[in-house]
Amino acid sequence: MSKIKMTPSEALVETLAAEGIDTVFGIVGSAYMDALDLFPAAGIRFVSVAHEQAAAHAADGLARVTGRPQACIAQNGPGAANFVSAITAAYWAHSPVVAITPETGTMGIGTGGFQELDQMAMFQRSTVFQVRVNRPERMAELARRAFYMAKTESGPVQINIPRDYFYGICEDEIYPTLTLSRGCGPKESLIDAARLLTDARYPVIVAGGGVSQGNALAEIVALAEYLTAPVVNSYLHNDSFPADHPLSVGPIGYCGSKAAMRTIAKADVVIALGSRLGPFGTLPQYDIDYWPKNARLIQVDADAKVLGLSKRVDVASCADVKEFAGEVLAAIKALRPDLAVNKKRRTDIEGEKRTWADELESWSISEAKPIHPRRFIRELALAMPKGSIVSTDIGNNSSICNAYFRFSDIRQHISALSWGNCGFAYGAAMGAKLGRPDAAVFAFQGDGAYGISGIAEVMTAVRENIPVIAVVANNLEWGAEKKNQIDYYGNRFVGSNLRENPDYAQLAEDMGAKGFRVEDYRDIKDVVREAVASNRPCVINAMIRGGEEVLAEPFRRDALQMPVRYLKKYAHLNAGK
Repeated sequence: MSKIKMTPSEALVETLAAEGIDTVFGIVGSAYMDALDLFPAAGIRFVSVAHEQAAAHAADGLARVTGRPQACIAQNGPGAANFVSAITAAYWAHSPVVAITPETGTMGIGTGGFQELDQMAMFQRSTVFQVRVNRPERMAELARRAFYMAKTESGPVQINIPRDYFYGICEDEIYPTLTLSRGCGPKESLIDAARLLTDARYPVIVAGGGVSQGNALAEIVALAEYLTAPVVNSYLHNDSFPADHPLSVGPIGYCGSKAAMRTIAKADVVIALGSRLGPFGTLPQYDIDYWPKNARLIQVDADAKVLGLSKRVDVASCADVKEFAGEVLAAIKALRPDLAVNKKRRTDIEGEKRTWADELESWSISEAKPIHPRRFIRELALAMPKGSIVSTDIGNNSSICNAYFRFSDIRQHISALSWGNCGFAYGAAMGAKLGRPDAAVFAFQGDGAYGISGIAEVMTAVRENIPVIAVVANNLEWGAEKKNQIDYYGNRFVGSNLRENPDYAQLAEDMGAKGFRVEDYRDIKDVVREAVASNRPCVINAMIRGGEEVLAEPFRRDALQMPVRYLKKYAHLNAGK
């Protein structure tokens, strides 16, 4: 292909189009207005949000449900700075978000001009690749490189562009980037893993986020079924294995499934597929120290840096999870072509699931008013149509969801993951809905997190006609932190009560959305049905119980200690008195 004359703005926009970008999220700004002017003619929809953090979260949500890189753009300086937290969330989600950050013009860099900031340094530790366009003639080349690295490294990248470099004349060629696979990994690792799994007394599979990202579900199902191996979802990846499969035992980690935790505790061999086995997702829960310390561990991940990082491994493979799972199953069949279904293990799995289901049900049948949060989440989970996509925020009630929300396929659970920033869910849900307009998309947040992002972005959803259903668990408190103040600080509540919340349902109506106020658990099914059928932005304001009796496990028992005070004026505060 020969090079053709164009402006740098045209080169950038043409590169976006070549990479399949049809939607860009941001807030209009003078720094990139020359490129923005080209978006409609290029077939690119610009979604104008209320805050740049939501733009990056929306690009993240869209990337997660489509499996393709997505883009967001911001005004230089404060606009770009507002991306940082959301891009960090994408980093820990291995989500290929391309953050386009115009910066101060080249003649003004270092002079302390209007909206000047060193934007490369801000994103250094939360991106997998950064590039500054150092000549306008290199716009297409470097933008193309950014997309390639987002795919190859499975994470967010930053392309930083001096604002004067959108203008001028250059000669460029436009073409899409390559998509590569890491393959099935070293043959030796495959054989070692196959032997361990074939000889295992009680093998357990941990299905991580890489199963969704690698579209590897069919291969994981086939491997589990041949081995009669129970499958646990890694923390906050409840969609990495279908909940209705007989070998599914649910998620490990905070507020997850006791069946999953008791099951993995029995393992003599664990194979972690597409999971870094993050430390927070393997901590003891419900007073169960469930990680099997003497089990042999096989870890497979496309990112070599995470192999053996948090757990000692016996077999490690830097590989595409889909290809590894298919090849290791073939190797197992070659070793044991006659491997029969392990009926004893199937019975054990069924028993663990039944015991946990009965216990969870006993926690979830309160008739109290306001609604007990477990009753609310139980009824909400039952009311959501099969195939729904749910983005979950961080916080007490969002964490309780881990025991209730059940998914039938990959790319249905979009969570804040280990960055854990409040305000994630609504922006991510907008992106997910644009990527999957056929699915019902819910954003589940507590009232604290909803106050950070949800309220303002409802206006975005209305303006842009994005029919996301916000579900606000409104208990008038920051529940996770209040639990810490109960357990460690003698019921001294500083900053954790939210007593003057507005009626979010009425507020939604005032902004042009559809609002529902729910005070009785028996109304939840009908409200969800009406919200889905409306095909409009909706807000369900659920008035639920707060206080000590409904709060979950301590959220950060790994990071808190009983207080000790030495100064006389604070002595009465010792040990949570």
